[in-house]
Amino acid sequence: MSRGFIKEGDQEEIPRVPMRAYLPEGVPNYVTKEGLEALKEELKNLEAERVKAGDNYIMVNFIDASIKLLVDRINSAVEVDLSKSNKETVSFGAWVRYNGRVVRIVGVDEADVNKGLISFISPIAKSLIGKKVGDVIELKGSEKITVEEVSFEPMELTQIINDKPVKTLPPTEKRPRRIIEEQLEPTTQAQPIVEDKTVAEPVKSDESRKFEPEVNATEFLPIVNERGNILGRAMYVELHKGNKMLHPVAHLHVMNGKGEITRRYWWHVAFGDTPEKTLKRKIAETLGLSGVNPKLKRQYIREAKTERELVYVFTVVSEEDLPIPPEGRVYLEVFERD
Repeated sequence: MSRGFIKEGDQEEIPRVPMRAYLPEGVPNYVTKEGLEALKEELKNLEAERVKAGDNYIMVNFIDASIKLLVDRINSAVEVDLSKSNKETVSFGAWVRYNGRVVRIVGVDEADVNKGLISFISPIAKSLIGKKVGDVIELKGSEKITVEEVSFEPMELTQIINDKPVKTLPPTEKRPRRIIEEQLEPTTQAQPIVEDKTVAEPVKSDESRKFEPEVNATEFLPIVNERGNILGRAMYVELHKGNKMLHPVAHLHVMNGKGEITRRYWWHVAFGDTPEKTLKRKIAETLGLSGVNPKLKRQYIREAKTERELVYVFTVVSEEDLPIPPEGRVYLEVFERD
């Protein structure tokens, strides 16, 4: 179809193809049997979607590019034979119970920390691999974890719901929260701000505390189009390598009673969250503010050397003594267009 017959609005909706889950160069693409089957099933679904796309060249191009990335990942897959694993030692494919929580170590495409499935390249998996029951691992800071059980037979995984661990529910029971999965077509437009009264307990603020933007290289973040509709997801590290995949962030301007800006903060929007939900959770957890109702001021696209962000700018009025954000040009540049 000639591009002359495509409306301008259609051109704006051309989706960006989400990258596959991050896998460091030179690292084998280990997968479980189930993981490889899931990749093949994903390929079948994409091929079916391509047929349905018909003459829609936008979706055909999008699906073809997605198929190429998927085929490359399938062709590089190294299925691990769990029958040959040392049953007493944590290794790829194992179910591990530690500190009362159960996770399984899987391939990068299978990983979903919300469901208890962690990638073998994640920091926690690297700490667990090679350990046995009774071993104690010291993580950064003061946190310690104790390996309580190792199994290569299915165990009930610990699912994360609203940042709290709970046991995975059987399929027949209703889950308290729907985990948003990757999808080919955009979801509906993000909903307007709705007051969320279920915020975390406030944290006491202290002027000596410093605010530092969170950086988690293995965290999954949403990939969106210019209207904020979710197209997929990718790891934090993949979104900050210069590939310019659009992902949402929330900026917060704290103002005093005179309308003067006293603090500026920002956070990445969590996968499965709206900007408003992430913002309210973060300001309660990191700033100690609860019961506030931030107002959306504007949204725009910010492009830097290594990333491309859909920025949601919020304001809130507070006279609280809040954590001090970083100083300097690099931090302030983030807010230049707010």
